[in-house]
Amino acid sequence: MPLRLLPSTLVDRIAAGEVVERPAAALKEIVENALDAGATRVEIIIDGGGRRLMRVTDDGIGMSAEELALAVERHATSKLDSEDLLAIHTLGFRGEALPSIGAVARLAVTSRPKGSDSAHEIRVEGGVKSPVRPAALGFGTRVEVRDLFFATPARLKFLKSERAETAAAVDTVKRLALARPEVGFTLVTDDRAPITWPARTRDAAGQRARIADVLGAEAGGNALDVEGIREGARLSGLAGLPTYSKANSLSQYLFVNGRPVRDKVLIGAIRAAYADLLPSDRHPVTALFLDLDPREVDVNVHPAKTEVRFRDAGNIRALIVRTLTDALTAGAPRTASTAADRLAQFARPDLATDYRPEPRPGTYDWTRSWAAPEGMVDTRAPGLNEAPARFDFDAPVHSPGGGLGLALAPGADARANAAPAAPEALERPLGAARAQLHETYIIAQTRDGVVVIDQHAAHERIVYEKLKAAMARDGLARQMLLVPLVVELDPSEAARLSERAEALEKLGLVIEPFGPGALLVREVPALLGDADISALVRELAEHAAEWDDALPLERRLLHIAATMACHGSVRAGRRLRVEEMNALLREMEETPNAAQCNHGRPTFVTLALADIERLFARR
Repeated sequence: MPLRLLPSTLVDRIAAGEVVERPAAALKEIVENALDAGATRVEIIIDGGGRRLMRVTDDGIGMSAEELALAVERHATSKLDSEDLLAIHTLGFRGEALPSIGAVARLAVTSRPKGSDSAHEIRVEGGVKSPVRPAALGFGTRVEVRDLFFATPARLKFLKSERAETAAAVDTVKRLALARPEVGFTLVTDDRAPITWPARTRDAAGQRARIADVLGAEAGGNALDVEGIREGARLSGLAGLPTYSKANSLSQYLFVNGRPVRDKVLIGAIRAAYADLLPSDRHPVTALFLDLDPREVDVNVHPAKTEVRFRDAGNIRALIVRTLTDALTAGAPRTASTAADRLAQFARPDLATDYRPEPRPGTYDWTRSWAAPEGMVDTRAPGLNEAPARFDFDAPVHSPGGGLGLALAPGADARANAAPAAPEALERPLGAARAQLHETYIIAQTRDGVVVIDQHAAHERIVYEKLKAAMARDGLARQMLLVPLVVELDPSEAARLSERAEALEKLGLVIEPFGPGALLVREVPALLGDADISALVRELAEHAAEWDDALPLERRLLHIAATMACHGSVRAGRRLRVEEMNALLREMEETPNAAQCNHGRPTFVTLALADIERLFARR
């Protein structure tokens, strides 16, 4: 077949395959045009997932009749004032969107420039352009796309369901709305009520308000402000708490010079910043805005302009990792506020108002309660001791409190008054310890609420951070075993762990082969105290096959340190004295990342007094 030039209609349809892969991609191009035109208000209507109809109306500068005719020509744009593609300050610049959309759909563009007495319209159907004609419209531009891909029906079978396409289009609008908080947006779809996001200011307060508008108040309330500068690049926005995470990365909103992007460098940097705080299958919620000299980033690397290339990617990665790490470790530990909302779901007002306990014969044994009455404590038991206290349900009712129908001698909560909380402790972020439940959870009281702490998860984070700090400082202190410990293992596991003896030695665990399928442990990290070393070595051996040799040594050491911290921390089921519990709380307040353990689980849950009152229908 001889060489030939393709007809312009076919060229436009080929180009449309790159630019308009689905309705959301076409919508993105149209809304970006509206924002580049200086719009302060954008209205978007979507029907049938965008396949049947997409209409975008803005109050931008508008176009004259002559500009309308040029707007549907390939590579016609008003956004480049020079030939320098490294100094791009607009969202669009290729001049391909409208002709590409018109090649595969029925496109109508109506516009009226400010100061003009009349509006004009041009239509393009399957690449065939109609003459410009007069129309009726206020100041601004309206772009209407109907029957997307009618000219290329084969593309229709690659589209997803209407619901999925609508969700993709809504996500596109969300990202553009986050990028431009000073612009008001109205979004109308065929499956939900209209959404309106009012215009906000361009400062940090307006940015946070827009994030709360788009992502919800829950996301805004469970995020931290981030701000950082490094070698001319500036990072700002919000980073979600580690305990407020998602199962995928779709809730990571990233912007470079106001442009929504999905860049591997940025996503990898976020993952690195949260590496010690989240399990591998969870992803943080972020809305990060990166601003830098346009000449330091190339946006002309993908037709859809969703990918960028940085001149100094290492600097950008370092900026993101350091800024996020500083924000996550600064201040008092915090966990996501969604726990109280989940707890409130268990409240059953119908049962709370209708339930009446039936009297039971005999006695009720309180010996398993942590709140033993004062004066009846068994001093042989350690920690918060338990003592028998029997209540006779058949005894005559004695009501010294004014006829409330309760036998009040002695009170079941008398232990709470035995060691009243110090007023200064109540002002601390994690409050004062008041009790231990199920020998696992510490109950602490603050000035305006209650904190429930998982003692094992909390101490695990403390030990892990101490291990990291010791590694970074001068290495871990070791404790030589008086009698070396022999640990029997599967021969293959013993061989794998022996190969990593040098890395383990950096963490204070000194091992050596001791015949087939056995290891001899000579020294252990002093921080682990009375930990079960045999169990630790066996778990390390099980996970040795999963350690990726391609990872940096530091990352592999941190994986080992996390396992050590788990074995070296206070276990669930251990009783603690009040002094020990308070010491743990104070250490948590001084430890970075104390709001979550090494596996990403929360170490404590805060219940405000208002949340508790809602559980009991008091507000």
